[in-house]
Amino acid sequence: MPLSSMAIGIDIGGTNLRAARVSGTGEILDRISEKSAPDPELMLSRIAEMVRRLDSSEVAAIGIGVPGRVDARTGAVLSGGYVNLASVSPAQRLESLAGKPVVIDNDCNMALVAEMALGAARGHESIVMFTIGTGIGGAVVQDRRIVRGKATAGQLGHITVDMSGEACVCGRRGCVETTSSGTALGRHIARAGLGPDVSVDQLFARDTGGDALARGILEAWAGPLRAAIDTTVAMFDPDLVLLGGGLGLAAHRALARAPALAPWYQCPVEAAQLGDDAGVIGAGLQALAAQAAVAQSAVAQASPMSLPTVRLDRARRAVRGRRAVLVNGIPASGKSTVSRGIAERMGWPLLALDTIKNPFLEALDGGDREFNRTLGRASYQAIWSVVGEAPAGAIFVVDAWFGFQPRQVLEDHLRSAGVEQTAEIWCHAPGEVLAERYRARLDERPAGHPGAAYIPELIELAKRAEPLRRGPLLDVDTTKPIAFDAITQWLQATIAADK
Repeated sequence: MPLSSMAIGIDIGGTNLRAARVSGTGEILDRISEKSAPDPELMLSRIAEMVRRLDSSEVAAIGIGVPGRVDARTGAVLSGGYVNLASVSPAQRLESLAGKPVVIDNDCNMALVAEMALGAARGHESIVMFTIGTGIGGAVVQDRRIVRGKATAGQLGHITVDMSGEACVCGRRGCVETTSSGTALGRHIARAGLGPDVSVDQLFARDTGGDALARGILEAWAGPLRAAIDTTVAMFDPDLVLLGGGLGLAAHRALARAPALAPWYQCPVEAAQLGDDAGVIGAGLQALAAQAAVAQSAVAQASPMSLPTVRLDRARRAVRGRRAVLVNGIPASGKSTVSRGIAERMGWPLLALDTIKNPFLEALDGGDREFNRTLGRASYQAIWSVVGEAPAGAIFVVDAWFGFQPRQVLEDHLRSAGVEQTAEIWCHAPGEVLAERYRARLDERPAGHPGAAYIPELIELAKRAEPLRRGPLLDVDTTKPIAFDAITQWLQATIAADK
């Protein structure tokens, strides 16, 4: 087997966490399985340990299939269901830990890639896939390409089948995940008065023996899934619908109790062939495909005579411009707390005006207010010089009161630093609150910063200060607990997303 022709594929499920070393042809060479956990940091720790055990010099990349909404182009997890990794930036952190490129995508997309390469979807051009497990995943392929929409298309588990049904983790009611997943099957069994040890195979056996209760459970489980399948057939007109995941074969069998009746929405429905291996195989193959695309792109750029090539998402990511999160607010507005929280959660470097300026004030034993302003302008320029030296695609968190200089100064710095996109977080509090904060920190600030005489000016500044309103804007009232989960989700959907 040639050098670097392997990848590690990871499949994160609501119940099980699987990892495998996968060859370039999709063969599983070694595998590990663990139980999933609701705690994202614990999950990331388990994934890192599994990668360590499977890694070798022949492994070129790592692929991760994650339940929930994923922006594969940026490597951002936007939300999850039974396992939510949106708060831990798994692709970035695992890439840093393993020292190898990481590709991340929705788990059902990964499974469908494997089924197209080795399983039931070989030879098909337009496919819809449901993965039936703890929840229900979805993936859509047209012309053998994953349909992504803006970023996260294919969330078929959240097709509504009952407007007044069970509450779903997505925030709505009556999604097919609430009626036809493995978790939902357990609820159907319990509501029928049967014990938790009754398996789906036992239900089929009872149904064959004429047990009306078992038949009712299977119909309640399969009927809404049929409605969701009919909806996807109406939307995408695929040539195949696949049912995968741990309960895919059982769901396919149960659909015999809920046949398609509408003549317009007929489509072959088959069980996937690769079972629980589909996720890790697909993740490994996607990781290798992304690496091949990056290499192909590099060759094309090096040779002006190369023919045009199709680049995969990761290759496009490699040539993005730099991006910046502008954490804005007047002194004592809480922006430093917000900036540090974002940097810790997202893994992005933090550049703060005071962090650069204060060592100079200490070394020079302070100065008057005008000197402080001059040093602030120089520190501001230094921030953007650092950003401009970073690799393309880098994202920085910049902590500053951006109103202390004319707007055009910022625009000039952004242009010279090659920043193509910004998002702004506006931190604010009433002037009286800012005054108390500022007064409490007077003894902590190096000589050269304005003293207590600045407080009345600060209160007046709070009345007229405004955000930049440059690009997406998020308002943060720092008198309330900082909702970092909401902030990181917003950032993943804005500054971390391809536009």
